[in-house]
Amino acid sequence: MIVLALLTSVGINSALCVLFFVLYSLLRRQPGNFEVYLPRLLAEKGIDRRRYLGLWRLVPNPGWLKIAWELSEEELLSTSGLDAVVFTRIIIFSLRVFSFARIIGLFVLFPINCVGTQLAAFDITIISSETLDLFTISNVNNGSKWLWIHCSAVYLVTAFVCLLLYHEYNYICSKRIAYFYSSKPQPHQFTILARGIPVPPGSSISETVDSFFKEYHPSTYLCHMVIHRKNTCRDLFSQMKRLCKRLLHVHLEPDKENSTCDGCFGLFPRGIDLEIPLGDVEGNLRMEHTDASVAPQDIYSVIGLRASKVMLTRTSLLQLDAKSLIISGIIVGSRYGAAIVSSLQQSEKPTEWVTEQAPEPNDVYWPFFHSSFLQRWTSKELTLSAKENVLDFPIIKVISEIITGYLPNLILPLALKMVPPVMLFLSSIQGYISYSEIQRSACYKFLWFIIWNVFFANVLSGSVLNQLSFLLDLKSIPTHLAIGVPAQASFFIAYVVTLGWTSTLSELFRVIQFIQSLLQKCRCCCRCKRSKTDEFEVPDMAFHREIPRILFFGLLGITYFFLAPLILPFLLSYFFLSYIIFKNQFINVYAPKCETAGKFWPIVHNSTIFSLVLMHAIALGIFTLKKVPLASTLIFPLPLLTLLFNEYCRKRFLPNFTAYSAQTLIKKDREDGNDPHMPEFFDKLITAYKDPALSQVQFLDSNGQRTPNHLDNHAASLLSHA
Repeated sequence: MIVLALLTSVGINSALCVLFFVLYSLLRRQPGNFEVYLPRLLAEKGIDRRRYLGLWRLVPNPGWLKIAWELSEEELLSTSGLDAVVFTRIIIFSLRVFSFARIIGLFVLFPINCVGTQLAAFDITIISSETLDLFTISNVNNGSKWLWIHCSAVYLVTAFVCLLLYHEYNYICSKRIAYFYSSKPQPHQFTILARGIPVPPGSSISETVDSFFKEYHPSTYLCHMVIHRKNTCRDLFSQMKRLCKRLLHVHLEPDKENSTCDGCFGLFPRGIDLEIPLGDVEGNLRMEHTDASVAPQDIYSVIGLRASKVMLTRTSLLQLDAKSLIISGIIVGSRYGAAIVSSLQQSEKPTEWVTEQAPEPNDVYWPFFHSSFLQRWTSKELTLSAKENVLDFPIIKVISEIITGYLPNLILPLALKMVPPVMLFLSSIQGYISYSEIQRSACYKFLWFIIWNVFFANVLSGSVLNQLSFLLDLKSIPTHLAIGVPAQASFFIAYVVTLGWTSTLSELFRVIQFIQSLLQKCRCCCRCKRSKTDEFEVPDMAFHREIPRILFFGLLGITYFFLAPLILPFLLSYFFLSYIIFKNQFINVYAPKCETAGKFWPIVHNSTIFSLVLMHAIALGIFTLKKVPLASTLIFPLPLLTLLFNEYCRKRFLPNFTAYSAQTLIKKDREDGNDPHMPEFFDKLITAYKDPALSQVQFLDSNGQRTPNHLDNHAASLLSHA
């Protein structure tokens, strides 16, 4: 790539940045776009749209930039949780690293690379036609003493990154403990899940669980709950929710009830008889439980519906069969007791009485929540095997060659957008019982996917990549990297400018959501008017997608800072944009669904250590090719020292991210011992892990109002999340 092409790309993307910022500052002020750009504020505080109908809303207002910039860490912690704070700390960490590297790279290494004559003479008068390779370490003469400056820079940046990593690990660890102390009692802190319960003949699950824990954990055991799960019941209730929503929509718009056409361009008829489908669903629900006994709770089901009114009757929901009752929630009296019970092997047979800490109720992933140890283990192994086979499929290799060989800057961004959902799906069928575990697993998968398929696929030749022969000869790895990495400097600089800036701007503008909003408003495409019973769902932050992107750009910066320092200002621009934009999104868009209390940070630490070791391997090969053997010898201890530092951090900090210490748990238990609300908390704990498919529901009457819930105080709204 020549300098003129880079300048053109920078100019185009800079203009796009300004355009998107202006459009966002304008569109976010329009009442019709509040669901797109201000969903969190709309859901939490409520916004009077009539106040925003003046002509002043047609003038862009950049005030949101100041609000996002001035948002303090304490405010972000109180509104979005510790995960949001950790996410912003990742960006701040990157800004600090590359601000330091920029001083060395641009003011020291960049001039040295320019004055080299290894490739060609540099002509300042025709800089626009020069190639970017003239600004890389490849242009420094072989055996030049100036290469010692590059060697010293590698040492300095490595030391700075390790010191900063230690500081951040220690800081986030302390914030995690402080966050735990300041939090209110949570159901998952006092609940243990027990699987593989051996039920003797003639005994029930409840009797077995109760007798076992009274005998072996009498000091901590309080009570238990058998957690019901029936996939067929869940599917039937999902169908009922959809059908009820459609009927209520027709009922609340009687003027359109007799319309002959509806849907996209009027191709689908409106006259749909909903009574027959609902009758089928209700009949299937009855048949599903005809061979069981009566359950202790009832669920309301719709057995008769008319366009003029909604009729409700109370129907006993029969108890699930014993095969679905394979998990029990054990409630203990203290967090310390929960930690002891969950960490010990309960039975002489390791596959029986398997215990683990329960996730947050909002964090439960129900499809695997009731699975046995063997089912989850089998799912994990099959998923890993399927992933390897899919990535090894010939079509994937052909697509990879097209992406990396022909149109990388056009096809690659589009292809990478499809990867996070795939990784999330693979993680969801891997046996995890919580959404947070699924997100962290998908985060790992996506991170290593882009490292391999974007970085190494471009750096290494196709034959080496496919045969993986370079991994069989460890001595050849630095040589391969030293040849391939500098050669792709121009590609990755363009990658940061195009994909990095564009992805961040698309996050701000929310392009897909904005287009969906326009289509919903377009009556020629969809004539379904949004009824007052519809509720939009506030999105949560896709950490599994954004964290790997940030870490990958961090890898590019660490590996290229001494090879091609020109990449640093563009990386800093990317991180600065990310810092402003994501803080704004935390304020206006994303609301936390669950909390991991900073468990994403070990992923950041491990990725940074990998980036440092990769940089050392490249430097080792570079100084060997440049005929500076003494510099190569001095570089050799760096990866060993870095890995030793990593091992120390693992021993020092990682256990606090796996589980809280006994000291922390006992202190928190003693603080709550004086809380007068704890008895009330334990009373509600017994229903904390109730399957949504088995929750009692309520409907709307003919006037669109919710029916009085006089039969069950814990009944949930069927349409609240429709």
